[in-house]
Amino acid sequence: MAAPKMTLRPASGKRHAQIRTSPDPREVALGHGGVDAFDRLRDDLVLAVLAGLAARAGGPADLATAALTCRRFRELAAYPAVLSRASAAAVAVRAGGWSEAAHRFLRWCAAAGNLHACYFLGMVRFYCLGSRAAGSALLARAAAGGHAAALYALAVVRFNGSGGGKADKDPRAGVALCARAAWLGHVPALRELGHCLQDGYGARRDAAAGRHLLLHAAARELAAVLSARRRGGHCRAEDDDGAAASRFMVEWWALMSAEKPAAAAGEGCSCGAGEEDAEELRLCSHARCGRRETRRHEFRRCSVCGSANYCSRACQALDWKRAHRGQCGAAAAAARWLAAGNAY
Repeated sequence: MAAPKMTLRPASGKRHAQIRTSPDPREVALGHGGVDAFDRLRDDLVLAVLAGLAARAGGPADLATAALTCRRFRELAAYPAVLSRASAAAVAVRAGGWSEAAHRFLRWCAAAGNLHACYFLGMVRFYCLGSRAAGSALLARAAAGGHAAALYALAVVRFNGSGGGKADKDPRAGVALCARAAWLGHVPALRELGHCLQDGYGARRDAAAGRHLLLHAAARELAAVLSARRRGGHCRAEDDDGAAASRFMVEWWALMSAEKPAAAAGEGCSCGAGEEDAEELRLCSHARCGRRETRRHEFRRCSVCGSANYCSRACQALDWKRAHRGQCGAAAAAARWLAAGNAY
C-alpha cells in the first residue's frame, strides 16, 4: 500500500503543492529513471571507499568479500589505488590457503607498490618457494620504502650469507641494516643490534651500549604486552610486522613435512640426491621464526648443547627465554654422558 499523502492549498489559489509524510520506498532504492542509486556514484568515490576498507582490513577475507559484492566492486577493487593501501593483515595469506589466486593477489599488491605485500611475498619466495633472486628483490624494494621488517630480514640474509656461500656473509652490512630497522622501532632488530655490539660482531665492541639496547628492547616488549592486556587482547613478545610472514613459513614447513610421508609412500620411497640434501637443511629452532637454511650448516648451533640452530642472535635470545633454557643443560649433560662411553 502506498504511503498516505497530505495536500495543502496555498492561499494564493495557485497549483496544489503536495508534501509527502514519508518517501516512497521504490524511490529510495531507485533514482531518477529507475536507475540504481549505486550506479550513479562516481568511480573515484567508490575507489576511496574501497581504499579505506583495504587500509583497515583485518584479513584477506575482508577485501575479498567486498570485491565479491558485485561486478563493479570486483573491477574497482583490483585498481592500484586500492591494492597499494592494503594493510599488513589484508595481505597475510595463510599457508593452508595458498593457491595460484592468492599468489596472483600478492603479485598485484606488490606491483601496485604495497610495501607489506613486497615484504610478505619476498619472504615466501626466498625461503619457501626457493626463488632467491625474486625474493631478495622484493625485500629490497620494501626496505627501500622504509619497511622495518624487510630491513631486518635483509640483515639476517647478510649475516648468514643466505642464498649464497660462506664468502657472501657481510656482518657490517647486516649491522647497518639492523641499525636502520631499529631506528624505525623494530624490536627484533633492536635486540639483534644489541647482541652485535655486545659481541663485537660486524661493529666495534661496546658492551655498555649493547646492554642498553637489549634493556630497551625488553622494555618495548613489556610495554606491548601490558598494552594488549589493558585492551583485553593477546600479544606475543615478538609481535611485529613480520609475524604474519613467520607464521606462514612455520605453517608451510609443517604442511610440507606432513605431505612427505604420503608422497614417499606413493612413489615407492624413491628419493634423489637433491631431496637428500634438502632433508639436511635445518629450520631455525625458535618455534615462531620459520626461516630455513638455504645451504647446509648455514645457521649457528648452540655452543653448549649443539642441538639447537638459530638464524640470528635475536631468535636465540627469544628461544632461550621460551624453552631452550630448560633443555640446554639436560642436552649437554646427555652429550657428555654419551661421549664418556656410559651408553648401553
